[in-house]
Amino acid sequence: MPKPRPGGVPGLGGGYHSAAVTAPSLWQHADFLKLWAGQTVSELGSVVTRTAVPLVALLVLGAGPLQMALLVVAGSLAVLLVGFLAGAWVDRLRRRPLLIGSDAVRAFVLFSIPLAYAAGVLRMEQLYIATFVEGCLGALFNAAYPAYVPSLIGVDRVVEGNSKLATSSSIAEIGGPGLAGGLVQLVSAPFAILVDAVSFVVSAVSLLLIRAPEPPRPVREAATPIRLEIVEGLQLVRGHRVLFPIVLRSVVAHVAGSFYGVLYTIYLIQDLHLTPFLLGIVVSAGGVGSLVGSFFASRVIRRLGLGPALIWSATGAAILGVLTPLAQGPLLLATAMVFVPQLVGDGLQTIEGIAELSLIQGLSPDRILGRVNATLEVFSHGIAYPIGALTAAAVAGVIGVRGGIALGWAGMAISILALVLSPLPRIREASDDAALAG
Repeated sequence: MPKPRPGGVPGLGGGYHSAAVTAPSLWQHADFLKLWAGQTVSELGSVVTRTAVPLVALLVLGAGPLQMALLVVAGSLAVLLVGFLAGAWVDRLRRRPLLIGSDAVRAFVLFSIPLAYAAGVLRMEQLYIATFVEGCLGALFNAAYPAYVPSLIGVDRVVEGNSKLATSSSIAEIGGPGLAGGLVQLVSAPFAILVDAVSFVVSAVSLLLIRAPEPPRPVREAATPIRLEIVEGLQLVRGHRVLFPIVLRSVVAHVAGSFYGVLYTIYLIQDLHLTPFLLGIVVSAGGVGSLVGSFFASRVIRRLGLGPALIWSATGAAILGVLTPLAQGPLLLATAMVFVPQLVGDGLQTIEGIAELSLIQGLSPDRILGRVNATLEVFSHGIAYPIGALTAAAVAGVIGVRGGIALGWAGMAISILALVLSPLPRIREASDDAALAG
């Protein structure tokens, strides 16, 4: 890694354009508030859909573990197929138009589900296709969004910005599952998805209203084939002493975490006998924990440093997470045992996520940040997640849903070793990586 430039972050030369933000708090930054408001609404809609789509599959179309796994695979396959290309496009083009276009098309795709249900023609195949298309657009959005934020607020404010944007997700996690459960009971699961479609429209409009011009992308001196640009992104991550352990840990954690994605709803409803309402309450508890975590993330990161904050928060979440596969007994006790990991564990995971994203934004050159984001997205959601999802379905058929949840927890706990054995425990700020390397 190069030595840090005075007043800067290593790796951010060569075309990085940082916004000059003078507001003492980003809550006083008008354009950031527009971004934050739009994402809060969008996150709320996405949580509703994340809750409603499995319920559409389970309650409306009678899906089993295999069909639930294929639903996860559809979204992950989209990331695998378009993720690397999306990262290269993000580094070639302005990021804000890509974000707006992704939101607009995703709104149209989600509108198709309640329309098909109303016409009596909704099938699992349509859910697979809608999930796949939404996943393709989501891969583009997820590569562009973390790359756009530093250009709007400046790299020196990314921890603050990521913390406040995490608040959006937390608010959505609190209200979304309960809203989803209520909408499912009131208007049925397919019509609940309308909320997400509308939220994408709101997000697109909020992005359109941002007045600060996005800095132009660096002039490309040569017409480099897109495949070589993709390889450049892969090589940077593979050879990076901090980014590579983060990606490695993310791959293992997403293989294990997909066991939860496939089996968690089934586990709570069929094994623990929670009602859809209690399911919503438990998932909403994760939102409350995440909200608290987003408020304390900046303080924890300042006190511990980026690397230690990432590792200790992940470790704490793993320790609490063991309660989930151990949950049993009367309904109240079982509910409490899955409630606590959601409430406290999700708060710790929010701090972990903010520290991780801030490290990635601080260590990656702006000209290649989209490809770094895409590399992490492809390996985590495009490769690891579908492998884990299919494995989860097979494992559940052999050792049961509870056994699958237990294996998922163990895998996520073991994945932390990749961080512990890396330079991360000694990195308090992004600039420390250059000092350690030197």
